[in-house]
Amino acid sequence: MIDIAQQEEMFIAIGNILPRKIEAYAIGGTALMLMSIKNSTLDVDLVFDKIEDRLEFYNALKRLGAKESDVTLVYGLKSNTPLMLEFNNCRFDMFMNKIVSSYFSDSMKERSRQIHEFGKLIIKAADPNDVLIMKSVTSREKDIDDIISIVNKSQVNWDVIVNESEEQVRLGNETAILGLGEKLEKLGSRKIIAVTKDVLDKLWKLLSKQA
Repeated sequence: MIDIAQQEEMFIAIGNILPRKIEAYAIGGTALMLMSIKNSTLDVDLVFDKIEDRLEFYNALKRLGAKESDVTLVYGLKSNTPLMLEFNNCRFDMFMNKIVSSYFSDSMKERSRQIHEFGKLIIKAADPNDVLIMKSVTSREKDIDDIISIVNKSQVNWDVIVNESEEQVRLGNETAILGLGEKLEKLGSRKIIAVTKDVLDKLWKLLSKQA
């Protein structure tokens, strides 16, 4: 596990040895830390647009002493898994534009407006609404905790969330609407987060349309 300061130190170290400027999108806990929604994370999750940028980042980590990590221990035999390295007691997951079942869509990229520069490494933090959507399709307890933090600590735009869940299904992520609706309904019914009936009705209407 790493905290905000440790994450920044690692990004600076990587940015300082890169041969050229590269860009990556931070998702998951990495993005939430950059936006001060979360204080620590177990892994650094990044999405790359270009294969060559991911390779440069991977090679920089290796030069710093990062070790190979078995991706099947974390993701099993799922498709669209990341390149994975362990560095300073932290796991780096390096995805291309698809994150297992979720797609890092063009609209998600456009909403990634918070930019951080660490030497030659440019990190764009995914919008909290989009992080919430991606976390809703998993079954991990820590992702439930992150969804709660996002709703309670940021300006959630439910229209963006509903519309992006529909876009995810259009792109091929068939469980996006169902996973999101189930998570929100469960947390809302337990009064852990505030979700209006209107939001849930829109999601179930979309699910009916999908079916």
